[in-house]
Amino acid sequence: MLKTKLSGALSLFFAALLLTGCRSTPDIPAFTASGYLADRGAVRIWRKNDAHQAIHIRAVFTPFNGDAMEFSDYSWRAGKLLSIERHVKGAQPDDVTLRFDEQGSLSFMQRQLAGRREAVDNDAVELYAFDAQRMLNISDALLDGRVFLYQGRWLGDGDVQSCAGQRLTPGFDADTRNQLAQQQRTSASPLTIAWLEAPEDVQLLHASHEDDCSWQPQEKDF
Repeated sequence: MLKTKLSGALSLFFAALLLTGCRSTPDIPAFTASGYLADRGAVRIWRKNDAHQAIHIRAVFTPFNGDAMEFSDYSWRAGKLLSIERHVKGAQPDDVTLRFDEQGSLSFMQRQLAGRREAVDNDAVELYAFDAQRMLNISDALLDGRVFLYQGRWLGDGDVQSCAGQRLTPGFDADTRNQLAQQQRTSASPLTIAWLEAPEDVQLLHASHEDDCSWQPQEKDF
């Protein structure tokens, strides 16, 4: 099964990356995309650094079991966490917003569930802050390892039309190309794929008949 093979390959891919250690990457652009495979699904990460020591990260988690996607936005300035916004889409939406002042104290919190609002308890706030730092560390490691994410519509014969309209040919092996061809035949809808490219390898991260290009962040709006 495609997801099982992806899980094994990308787990090794990501583990090998973290063992390489950090390297200086001054040529990496201010706006980047990367990603990795989590235990239960694929994580895609967009990041923007600016000249004022501000960092904005958007992490999109797509579970393998078909549950709703999760969108999490984190922002820092001068190394201090400023805000966390987490949005779970689908039939049971769950939105969390946290904001912190310059001293790191919580200045605003809200959780919006279907039909009601409620406060976020202290343990949950700490967990969200811990997850924000973890995501920043993972993003640093991925970019240090020069692991970049690409998305686009599968055209067949190994070609992809990127979300920006460019024609690309990822270096997938024959087995991956065959798997994508089989998945494409299951629906008349275009197959959108996300993949990772690093100096060591090229790996498929996610494939679906949803139009992921419709929500992909753009640098000018990020």
